[in-house]
Amino acid sequence: MLSKNFTKTEFVLNSDNQYQLEYRMEEIGQGSNLTIERKKEEGAFETVQAIITRLNDRIFVKWSEPFDGRLIFEN
Repeated sequence: MLSKNFTKTEFVLNSDNQYQLEYRMEEIGQGSNLTIERKKEEGAFETVQAIITRLNDRIFVKWSEPFDGRLIFEN
C-alpha cells in the first residue's frame, strides 16, 4: 500500500460548493482500492467516506470542508 499526504490548503472549492482534490491517474494508478483518511487533532487518522469520481485521466476527491489527511492506494 502506498499513500499520498495532503493538507487542507490543497483543496479547491468547485462549482457544486464542495471542496476537492485532483490527482492524475499516473500519480496513483487506476485501481479501485482508494481509501481517504482524515487526520485528527491528536495525530491519529480516521477513515472517511469521501466522494471519489473519475473523469478522463483525473481522479477527484470531494468533501464538504477541507482537511489534512492522506490517500491510500495500491499501485
